[in-house]
Amino acid sequence: MNTTPYEMAASNAALGAIGAFVGGLIIAGALVWAVRLGIKVRKGESEPPKPQEQPRLPDSGPVHETREMREPDEVPRAADESERLTPHEIHPSGTKRSEKQEPPRWSRGSSGSFGGGGPGAH
Repeated sequence: MNTTPYEMAASNAALGAIGAFVGGLIIAGALVWAVRLGIKVRKGESEPPKPQEQPRLPDSGPVHETREMREPDEVPRAADESERLTPHEIHPSGTKRSEKQEPPRWSRGSSGSFGGGGPGAH
């Protein structure tokens, strides 16, 4: 009986096992190196703030949210078509505080929304 194919298969399996073992050692070594590098970098960083250095509430207490009615704030037009607006000439927000601060009220006979199913205004 010719055992050459079996011997070749066994040697390939042994080479594969040795290759997997060497590859595992390389990966494990890379992970150990990465952890040691991380520890070294962490030691070079500044310490976290101490409890007395943490932010504190103001004496007036926590800041509460405010409610206000907003309206669109249009982009200003340049005086001349060839003139360009610079960033400091444009308002920082797309809305501005509305002069009328009363919230809109529901009026009887309106559905409240498009397709709301109400009878609508008569």
